[in-house]
Amino acid sequence: MANKKSFLQGALILGVAGLIIKVLGAVFRIPLANIIGDDGMGYYQTAYPIYVLFLTLSTAGIPTAISKMVAERNAIDNPKEAHRIFRVSFLLLFGIGIVSSAILFFGADLIVEHLKNPGAKHAMMAIAPALLFVPLMAAYRGYFQGMQKMEPTAASQVVEQLFRVVAGLSLALAMVPKGLEHAAAGASFGATAGAIGGLLAVVAIYYGNRKKIHRDMRRDTHKGGEAASKILMNIFIIAVPITIGAAIMPIMNTIDVGIVMRRLQEANFTEKAANSLYGQLTGMAGPLINFPQVLTQAIAMSLVPAVAAAHRKNDTPFLHYNIAMGLRTAMIIGLPCAFGLMILSEPIMLLLYPAQKASAVSAAPCLFVLAIGVVFLSSVQTTTGILQGIGKQMVPVMNLFVGAIVKVILTYTLTGIESINVKGAAIGTVAAYIVASGLNVLAVKKYTGVRFNVMMTWIKPLISALVMAELVWLTHLASADFMGNALSTLLSVMVGACVYTAMLFLTKSITKEELSMIHGGSKLSRITGKFNKK
Repeated sequence: MANKKSFLQGALILGVAGLIIKVLGAVFRIPLANIIGDDGMGYYQTAYPIYVLFLTLSTAGIPTAISKMVAERNAIDNPKEAHRIFRVSFLLLFGIGIVSSAILFFGADLIVEHLKNPGAKHAMMAIAPALLFVPLMAAYRGYFQGMQKMEPTAASQVVEQLFRVVAGLSLALAMVPKGLEHAAAGASFGATAGAIGGLLAVVAIYYGNRKKIHRDMRRDTHKGGEAASKILMNIFIIAVPITIGAAIMPIMNTIDVGIVMRRLQEANFTEKAANSLYGQLTGMAGPLINFPQVLTQAIAMSLVPAVAAAHRKNDTPFLHYNIAMGLRTAMIIGLPCAFGLMILSEPIMLLLYPAQKASAVSAAPCLFVLAIGVVFLSSVQTTTGILQGIGKQMVPVMNLFVGAIVKVILTYTLTGIESINVKGAAIGTVAAYIVASGLNVLAVKKYTGVRFNVMMTWIKPLISALVMAELVWLTHLASADFMGNALSTLLSVMVGACVYTAMLFLTKSITKEELSMIHGGSKLSRITGKFNKK
C-alpha cells in the first residue's frame, strides 16, 4: 500500500511543480506572441526547435546517468568516487557544450538558408550560447539528484525560467523598433540568459554544500577508483538509449521546420505568409498542448520506479495494478483537456492573444486538431514510462519512430494542399501519437499480460468528458454576448472543471481507495462517498 500511495503522491507533486514551470513559460510565450506577432514567432520558432534538438542530444540522457551512478556510489558509502563521476561528467558536458554551441552559432547562416527562413539567423545565433551553459547546469543537477537532493534542481529551474522571461521579453520589446528579426533574436537570447542564471544558482548551492561534500569525501576509506575511460563508457551505456528516446519529439518538431515552410511555399503561399502560418501553429497553438502534457509526464515519471519495483519482485498483481491505474489516470486527465481545448479553441486563442486577433482566429483550427492528439499523447507518455519500468526502453522509441514516419508522410502530403496548409502538420502530429499509442498499448499487454478494464479506463472518463464538453459549449454560447469573450471563456473553463469532477464521482470513475492515496484524499473520500450513495 505504501508503494501505491507513493505512485499517486509522486505524480501529484511532480504535476504541480511542472505546472509552475509551464505557467512561467506561458508568461513568456503569450506576451511574446503579442509583442512580435506571428511573423516574429515564425523566426523564433525556426530557431527554437533546432536548439531543443541540440539540447536533447547533449543533455537528455547524461544527467540521468550521472544521477544513477552517483546514487550507486553513495549507496556503498563511496562519496569520493561519486564526486569523481561528477567531475568527469562535467568535463564531458563542457566539451559537448562547446561543440554544440559553436555548430549552432557559426552554422546559423547555413541552417536557416536550408530551412528557407533566412530571417531566423539572428535568433539562432542568440540562442546558441545557451547550449554551453545548460549542459554544465545539467551536470550539477545530476550530481545532486544522485544524492537524492532535488531542491537544487527545482531552484535552478525556477531561476532559469525567471531569467528567461525577464530577459527575453525585455529584449524583444526593446528590439521591436529595429525589426522583427532582431526582436525574435532578443527573445531567443532569453534562453541564454536563463541558462546563465540557472547555472549561477546551482553553482551557488554547490558551494554552499561544498564543506559537507569534502568532509564526506575525507571520511571515505575506499582506495583507488574506476578509470575515467570506464566512467565515460558507463555514462554512455546508460545515456544513449535515453537520449535516443528523448530525441524523437524534437526530431518530429524539426520535421515541421524542414517540411512546412517549403511545402507552404510550393502551395502558392509567399515566404512571409508561410512564416506567419508556421508561427501560428508552433508559436501560438502548439504551446497550449504542453499544459496537459506536464500532468501526464508526471504520471509517467512516477510510474517508472513503481512498475520497476513490482517487475523485479515478480509481483504480478501489483504490476498490473500500477499499469492499469497509470493508464486510467492519464485518460482521466487527457480526455477533458482534449475536449476543452477543442470546444474552446477559438475563444482560448482570442483570450490569450488579444493583440493579434486575426492570427488568433487563424490559429484556432490548428489548436482544434492538436487538441485531439492530447488523449493519445497522454497514452504514449504513460505507456512509455511503463515499458521503461519493465526494462523495454527501446520499444517505445521504435514505436514513436514509426509514428514519426507517418507524420513525415502526412505532413508533406497535406501541407502542400492549399486549403489544408499548416493544419496538415497538426494532423501529421496527431497521427503520429495515435500510431505510437496503439503500438505501445499492444506492447504493454504483450510483455506484462495486463488486461485493461475498458469501462473504467476509457468509457467512463469519455462519458464524463462528453457531458463536460456539452455544458462548456452551452455556457460559452449563452454568456459570450453579454460577458465578452474573456470572462465567458474563463467561466466556461470553471464550469467544465466542476462538471467533470462531479461526473467522475457520479460515474464512479474514481474509487474511495484511490482518493485515499493522495494527500488530503481521506477527506475527499468521505465527501464523495455521498455521491456514490445516491
